[in-house]
Amino acid sequence: MNIRLEEPKKTVLYMVLVVTLLLGAVVGSSTSSLVKAEGVASTDKLPLEQVKAEGMRASRLRNAKPAKNGFETPRPSLAVFRTDIEPVLRRACYECHGPENAEADIRVDTLNPNLLHGNDVSWWLEVSSAISNGEMPPEGAPDLADEDRKMIIEWLSSEVQKASQVRRLEQGRSSFRRMTRYEYRYVLQDLLGLKLDLTGNLPPDPISVDGFMNSSDMLQMTGKQYAEYLEVNRRALNHVTVGSKRPDVLYWGVSAERASASLFAELERSKDAAESDKQSARANPKAKQRRGRGASDAPRSEPAYYKDTETGKTVPAKWSYAGAVHAWAPTTSRPEVPEPGNFIAVLPTKQRLVVELGNRLPDKGIMRVRVRASQVSADQGPAPKLALEFGWQGDQDQRAAFRVSKQVMVVDASAEEPMFYQWDIPLSEISPRNPVRKSVALGTIGETSPSEYIRLFNASSDQSADIQFDYVEVSAPVYDLWPPETHSAIFIDSEDCVNEESYAKEIVSRFMRRAWRGEVTESEIERQLELFARVRPICDDFEQAIVETLAAVLSSPRFLYLVPSEHSQTQTSRTLDDYELATRLSIFLWCSTPDDELLDLAAEGKLSRPDTLVRQTQRMLADPRHERFTKHFVQQWLNMAPLEFVRISRRDYPQYDDALKQAMQREPVELFEQMLQDDSSVLEFVHSDYAVVNERLAEHYGIEGVHGDEFRKVSLNPESTRGGLLTQAGLLAMNSDGKNSHPLKRGMWLLESILNDPPPPPPPAVPEIDLADPAIMKMTPKQQMEDHRNHAACMSCHVKIDPWGIAFENFDALGMWRTESFGKTIDASSLLYNEHELEGVDGVKRFLLANRQDQFALAIVHKMATFALGRPLTFGDRADVERIASQLRQSGDGLQTLVRLIVQSDLFRESGVHE
Repeated sequence: MNIRLEEPKKTVLYMVLVVTLLLGAVVGSSTSSLVKAEGVASTDKLPLEQVKAEGMRASRLRNAKPAKNGFETPRPSLAVFRTDIEPVLRRACYECHGPENAEADIRVDTLNPNLLHGNDVSWWLEVSSAISNGEMPPEGAPDLADEDRKMIIEWLSSEVQKASQVRRLEQGRSSFRRMTRYEYRYVLQDLLGLKLDLTGNLPPDPISVDGFMNSSDMLQMTGKQYAEYLEVNRRALNHVTVGSKRPDVLYWGVSAERASASLFAELERSKDAAESDKQSARANPKAKQRRGRGASDAPRSEPAYYKDTETGKTVPAKWSYAGAVHAWAPTTSRPEVPEPGNFIAVLPTKQRLVVELGNRLPDKGIMRVRVRASQVSADQGPAPKLALEFGWQGDQDQRAAFRVSKQVMVVDASAEEPMFYQWDIPLSEISPRNPVRKSVALGTIGETSPSEYIRLFNASSDQSADIQFDYVEVSAPVYDLWPPETHSAIFIDSEDCVNEESYAKEIVSRFMRRAWRGEVTESEIERQLELFARVRPICDDFEQAIVETLAAVLSSPRFLYLVPSEHSQTQTSRTLDDYELATRLSIFLWCSTPDDELLDLAAEGKLSRPDTLVRQTQRMLADPRHERFTKHFVQQWLNMAPLEFVRISRRDYPQYDDALKQAMQREPVELFEQMLQDDSSVLEFVHSDYAVVNERLAEHYGIEGVHGDEFRKVSLNPESTRGGLLTQAGLLAMNSDGKNSHPLKRGMWLLESILNDPPPPPPPAVPEIDLADPAIMKMTPKQQMEDHRNHAACMSCHVKIDPWGIAFENFDALGMWRTESFGKTIDASSLLYNEHELEGVDGVKRFLLANRQDQFALAIVHKMATFALGRPLTFGDRADVERIASQLRQSGDGLQTLVRLIVQSDLFRESGVHE
């Protein structure tokens, strides 16, 4: 783990690194500092798995001894420093950073060796990092023997561990914060059974400097936000509860024959008019011919069309929003399903057909859509896929259209035996709805149209996979159970239901325990019942008064804020109680509230038992809700937000489409999920001999034999350029400019997200690359970066960043492999600060697997612990992070093992400071 220095100090230190490296280059020593510093032989010819094995044997963390557990006050090892460490530093460092020659005003000889109580810890951390990674001493400086290097690293590691423990006891850190917007959304889903996302209008959560959205430093709440949360809570409760009367169901039954009747009639009228014009022209050849709609200028065939199978005639399936003239009127009784007839609708690949329903779709309940469909031909190849979309179009400027079916329907029925395919769509999940559907009458001239529609979409990729259908039925609101489960979960069966006061107390107290994630006092319950008593006379019924009361429960800090504590304010570090542990565990692994099993174990005081905690962790990782952890941790750890906003040039990359973008966004998450379930080594993030892809992404990578939208694990050929995170198209694309690669972005991303070793900030007034300079434009990106870092002000940052970014030059802006760019052969080789040459991305993988396994292990522990605690880590947490990383390495590096180790750690089970 690397703790950031104050930025001016860190910039100065890197300037020293640059100067000493340049001096070493002038001296021209041919000895590789990689061999000196890291002691790993050349790995260029070894298989990557063997490189990984060699790197494991060199791991310090895998061979570290368990830290002693005791109550002795840690003491600095000053005697060891004076007798063993200082003489080595004097020989290796003082020549450049001593009393006679303090380059860049840095003197190692004056650093306070008392890390436990001194003020130079940040400097010692940089010394440890520079010596461990081979950055110091540079070429041409006094040599540092391997045994001396090892001795310094071990002494510093021990002192840093002790200093971290002391600082944590003295300072601590709070995880007290409000829920993020996405956590709040998931809590409403789990607590209320709410499927609709009502949080869209809440302000976005800020992102901390280390890339996380759940940081306690950022998540406060204003009075305006509180009012917004209260309104969302009220709307959420209204969505999951119903009135006493079951609503009537409306039905829309639309056959292809009825839908096409007016279109075929219009076609016949057009033909009659064209024939009449021809006869008139023959009778009076000198007269000016009227422009008709004959064969030469007949309307072009629309992609979707209706067909009369008896005559073979076709007509485009036209639709327009004007005046809702195409809206079908519903009935209150279910229409009789017609027998298959001669008229069908044909939907070619990637085309859509609209069924307009007017403005009477309700807000709640299920919208059931049934389509009688089949393949057009059994010989057309793979079975086509049908998706359902929802939309509305008030006028030219107000519209929305989006997919509402979570999965596509594989239409495998034959034309001779069509089948019904059905979707059940919760209406409360559909958003946005037409805003004027309740305030404007259908067909009102001069007003915005209130109509809404469904849209059938052929989602197949095969160009010959046409779909045909002859009948569509829509019914809403459908309730297979009345009252619905979400309502019954609040208004529970009770003997007290005849007594409003007693029934209200039972409902409210039960709800408060679940919402506030712990036991509640009698006085807290009474305060909520006082609110119920005040609002009951002004509410239409008992249910509405309960909704208002529960909305207030959900607006309490006990709900909106996480892990509050009533322990003594004089405590600076303590173990979480079982309820707080249940909340921290569920927020970590489910991004949501504890379920009843966790709360019951907490009430019994059993959750904190080590064996119970392990079993619950395993249970929660087996629950589908853990996929939220996978998604949000990966997206924040890898800083994937730019992938949503990068503008890929469609001119340069015409193959880029929404399906590829979505697949690229999912790939890192799917890889993490696969590794989590298999408990795979975290080193597979650096390189793996497999990829986790779907058909669209496999096509992009040139991987054959992958069909369908589902992601699956696929073995890679040994010569493949893929495997792990570093070569995933989405991560490469987001670190591009949309037209070409961007070595600087890619290098910075690797240092920040993968190695947790961010470069220093650029000095002020750093010149940018002048892309208007013709000479610069002729250069490759590598040459541009080399020219840029020749400026003295730029060297301090770029000497650390550029070699990593240049190594990715074989990948274009869309993450595709290339050997040429702008007509020039790509040179993806680069030199690290220690003169080690990276040969492209394969060289990056080899270097990391051979030399930086421990650094990556520390980095991912640091990132996941930051997410788990919901706060930035400090120097006081360093000892715990290194302890977890050592346990991880000694346990086989498994990803699921890492989750378990974090949950079992003191770091996770302690508050760190009074909340």
